Amino acid sequence: MDLRQLEYFAAVAAEGSFTAAAARVHTTQPNISAQIRTLERELGAALFDRSGRAVRLTDAGREALPAARRALAAADDVARTVAEVSGLVRGSLSVGMVEGCTIAPLFAALGTFRSTHPQIELSLRESPSTELIASVEDGRLDVALAGYGGGLPPGVESMTIIAERVVAAVPANDRAPGRSVDLALLRERSLICLPSGAGIRSVFDAAASEGSPIRPAIEASSPEAIIELVCSGLGVGILSESIAAADDRVVGVPIRDVDGTAHLGLLWGSRPSAAAARFVEVATDAFGATH
Repeated sequence: MDLRQLEYFAAVAAEGSFTAAAARVHTTQPNISAQIRTLERELGAALFDRSGRAVRLTDAGREALPAARRALAAADDVARTVAEVSGLVRGSLSVGMVEGCTIAPLFAALGTFRSTHPQIELSLRESPSTELIASVEDGRLDVALAGYGGGLPPGVESMTIIAERVVAAVPANDRAPGRSVDLALLRERSLICLPSGAGIRSVFDAAASEGSPIRPAIEASSPEAIIELVCSGLGVGILSESIAAADDRVVGVPIRDVDGTAHLGLLWGSRPSAAAARFVEVATDAFGATH
């Protein structure tokens, strides 16, 4: 017997039909039938009862099926192990990052990875966080540094780098808002926000959606740009607490109605390539965090 025959056997058992199983494994119905008969002759027992409209497992087939599935899984493990070794010898790594990214540990991780794995083709892409998350989910990106407000899609793993509240950034000499501010007051001010899809913006929009939508007066592509616009007197910025605190020209005022947390994290798929898995290890060291 060979692995192909076991694959056909498991497919027929799952589909209950030779025709459907043939479509599932991309072969013809006569071929899959012939291979199953060959397997049955080698085993000396019928694996399927073909007397009814549906194909059913015989007692021998039911006993053999778990072992066949284990054999197929073991073969997959062998192939995956070889692929992982090969993936660190040659291959590619696609990394995404938020637009206007200035996160130094990410660049340190990229530098370390390139120096230790110069044979891996490395590509970088800047996009809004929502696009980065979707690209990790569907495999177009191996790893991404992205912002997000709530849960992540199934199959996307994460290492949280920052998790903090959203604040209203005002000039340091502006005492009007007081110790905190609510959305009702912010609705009366010109707001400066990151583009839709950014983690900080998602948290703010989710809170604001409970009333009439709040449309920002200005959308800026980076937190640094928002701070400059705030300092120029063009409005109130919506930022994360640490970003506002990092510049003494502005003050971050808590927003009473916004309870969500803005996250910045490193994201990757649940079944990463060898190169992606290695980069996550390097990045974890660079950020000084564990996931």
